[in-house]
Amino acid sequence: MKFPYTKNITSEILTKKVAGEFASVLKAGDIVLLEGNLGAGKTFFIKEVCRYFNFSEASSPTFALVNEYHGDYKIYHFDFYRIKKIDELFDIGIDEYLSDEEAIKFIEWAELFAEAILDYNYSVKITLSSDGQREIEIVEK
Repeated sequence: MKFPYTKNITSEILTKKVAGEFASVLKAGDIVLLEGNLGAGKTFFIKEVCRYFNFSEASSPTFALVNEYHGDYKIYHFDFYRIKKIDELFDIGIDEYLSDEEAIKFIEWAELFAEAILDYNYSVKITLSSDGQREIEIVEK
């Protein structure tokens, strides 16, 4: 996979393929930001990346704020959607999670608290069109 990467997606099968290709370039310590409207497919994309790393039970951390998965890698999956203040992120120990060089970190809705993310490796934007198709854009920082 070469960056920047853009792909029009017309099915879940294609999303799974792109997620697998993307997963193949990830390494421990990477931070991945995900952007997209509600229902765009951010969590589905992360689930498919997790499946590549032999973890098949990923779920949205909307209410828990962070989920931790273990497969071939340790993966932290954040969702900032319900966060009201940046202090909530520091209360859960965001700095410790992000500095864990043994884990891959995914952050949905990272743009809501961009000031909490000092560095990252990749940005994934999923755009849902009115006809149900998606465009996935992946940029390496």
